[in-house]
Amino acid sequence: MLTFVQRVKRKLLPPQEVIQGYENPDLVETIFLKTISYNPGGDWPLVADINTVLDFGGGAGLHYKMARQQSPDIRWAVVETPAMVQRAKELGTDRLMFFERIEQAADWLGSVDLVHSNGAIQYVPDALETVRTLCSVRPAKLAWYRVPTSEANRREVQTSYLSDNGPGSSLTPKEKLVRYERNWISEQAFIQAHEGFRITERNPDPTERGTQQFRFARV
Repeated sequence: MLTFVQRVKRKLLPPQEVIQGYENPDLVETIFLKTISYNPGGDWPLVADINTVLDFGGGAGLHYKMARQQSPDIRWAVVETPAMVQRAKELGTDRLMFFERIEQAADWLGSVDLVHSNGAIQYVPDALETVRTLCSVRPAKLAWYRVPTSEANRREVQTSYLSDNGPGSSLTPKEKLVRYERNWISEQAFIQAHEGFRITERNPDPTERGTQQFRFARV
């Protein structure tokens, strides 16, 4: 959490340099280094009794670090941008791997107990088609977090501070602004895209205003 001095500094002296999109090397490196340094704690009930997870938009494996504390033998496949996959592949093991394509991740896992995605689906060019592709690997369950929903699809340009990306405290020596397109997704269309699944939970996501969290189970 930012201190009062840091908040004032941001307001009075905003960074001048702007970088674009999730493929930017500075952004990828920031998320990579912060993930390595981050030490999560606590249990994660979602992954209890789960053997295989396809993590869509899982960065450099943050959620795997959280999951393995509770389930050390869990196998985890992260689907990410080519730039993130290239940077994070050195972290790969026989239980954690990084892929550019959903189908590749599912093939490596063999079967998918859970599709997990936290704050990622809104940044892909075609969110609904991506949802359908994830459903096509026939996971037992899907868990979505921080999904921005609205009555109809729409797009906006989102701006964040580089140091706010990735887990934990800032490791960024020079602050920058990051801009990327974010899609607001029709809630009705999002649910309907889960063909062959039933919705088991839908609530406002407490971690990000205006977003929803969902869970689905295979019929």
